Amino acid sequence: MKFIHTSDWHIGRQFHNVSLLEDQKYVLEQIIDYLGSEEVDALIISGDIYDRSVPPASAVEVLDDVFHRVSTQFNIPIIIISGNHDSAQRLSFAARQLKEVGLHILGDITKVDTPIRVTGKSGVEVNFYGIPYNDPEEVRNTFDEKISGYNAAHTFLVDKIKESRDEKKRNVLLSHCFIGGAIESDSERPLSIGGADNVSYEPLMDFDYVALGHLHGPQFRGKETIRYSGSIMKYSFSEQHQKKAVTLVDIPEVGEVSMKQLPLKSLRNLRIIEDEMDKILEEGKTDPNNEDYIMVRLTDTHAILDAMGKLREVYPNVLHLEKTGIMKTGEKRDMNREMLKRKPIDMFHDFYEQVSGQKITDEQSSALEGILKSLNKVEAK
Repeated sequence: MKFIHTSDWHIGRQFHNVSLLEDQKYVLEQIIDYLGSEEVDALIISGDIYDRSVPPASAVEVLDDVFHRVSTQFNIPIIIISGNHDSAQRLSFAARQLKEVGLHILGDITKVDTPIRVTGKSGVEVNFYGIPYNDPEEVRNTFDEKISGYNAAHTFLVDKIKESRDEKKRNVLLSHCFIGGAIESDSERPLSIGGADNVSYEPLMDFDYVALGHLHGPQFRGKETIRYSGSIMKYSFSEQHQKKAVTLVDIPEVGEVSMKQLPLKSLRNLRIIEDEMDKILEEGKTDPNNEDYIMVRLTDTHAILDAMGKLREVYPNVLHLEKTGIMKTGEKRDMNREMLKRKPIDMFHDFYEQVSGQKITDEQSSALEGILKSLNKVEAK
């Protein structure tokens, strides 16, 4: 049977106070298209469906539309687990009723050993188990077990599944967690402080496939079938070089599981531009992708008046500006010392040129010198 593994939709997310809902709808449309073109038997979402526990109404509306279309157009099951950005209780509303129409919401850790059985068009039956995001305290209190740490909690839940699963069947596990040694991105909310949230991949080795969620970069740990699909979009500038995709998984009745990355194209890319202001402005005039979400790192060593305003004339979606050219402590200190040595008239010349885009005339300069002399006489009295 074939299914698409995806995760970390973060519907409703804002990036530098800009709503990404339009961009998310653009990408979700591609996922819906893949469901048809690849003739899959199920859609798997491994957590962080929403970006926050109480999502805005517009985000709920988008997800409702996606689930409705998947259910009515393709009549395939959707299996999801809650992530650390979701509220398991809110996400699981009406879960018992929704499973009757093929929407399986797994947010209860007491039911991790209860599989969702899906039979593909090829006749292959697969048992899907889900471990929603949880913390050690929740596992400890729920099962009245002496559990300390994320790894112990996760291993305990995995062992519960292993105790009841049918070894003669194909078994897939969904889990929203941080496998130790995997590569993080800036946009992921830490599960704990100091790396204590790491869990081991070793207890997962004997599942046919492990559909992971939480980390935004596509990657695997331990073996290729223990895999993060990654987020559907770039959600931080640290992800600018990541290639976003969903994972198409094909599980035969016997033999090895095969996987293929199905690329996702963003409505607007997210990238970093680093150069001097004049060069950036010149290139921006002919940049065919000038509406991308941009972080600019200016290498100019002098101050620039209204730098953001100038940049947005050619790149309307500049979201963040760093002045790396004058941020180095030593260079900035030396520059300030040189600035203090300059005469007020010279500093005004620079200011005038920044504002008007042209140099001050000799007549204007003479008039300014007269004004400054008059001011100095007044101050001296």
